[in-house]
Amino acid sequence: MSNLPVPHNTLIVVGTGEGANFYRNAGKSGELKLQHSKDLEPGNLADQGPAGKQPPDTSAKESMEATFAKILANHLYDLAQQHKFEKLILVLDPDTLGETRPSLHVSVTDKIMLELPKTLVNSPTDQIEKSILAAM
Repeated sequence: MSNLPVPHNTLIVVGTGEGANFYRNAGKSGELKLQHSKDLEPGNLADQGPAGKQPPDTSAKESMEATFAKILANHLYDLAQQHKFEKLILVLDPDTLGETRPSLHVSVTDKIMLELPKTLVNSPTDQIEKSILAAM
């Protein structure tokens, strides 16, 4: 990939269709050091619909994951509009990344420096850091 260092304060989102953890890069001088900042939980999905068109044979779990992908995309849009991040790294399981990508606004996609289709949400931060650095 680019082998560029991850800038200080880069937003790193690690998640699945069931939730996401938000981190910031607290490292300086090109070092990657994840610092947990918050979690995004699906909440009550009954009030919201999934992202995109869903086939009629979609399971409840698949529908929930698609809905969370839309919630995540909307949340990232809100953060981008508030100028809360300059660079973004998405580490999402492949299905969630595929569901989220089409819902992302250009103000978010312009800030993405890496998309990593991996399930790392329950991994320790040092493992997430290694995976990101290996993909850069």
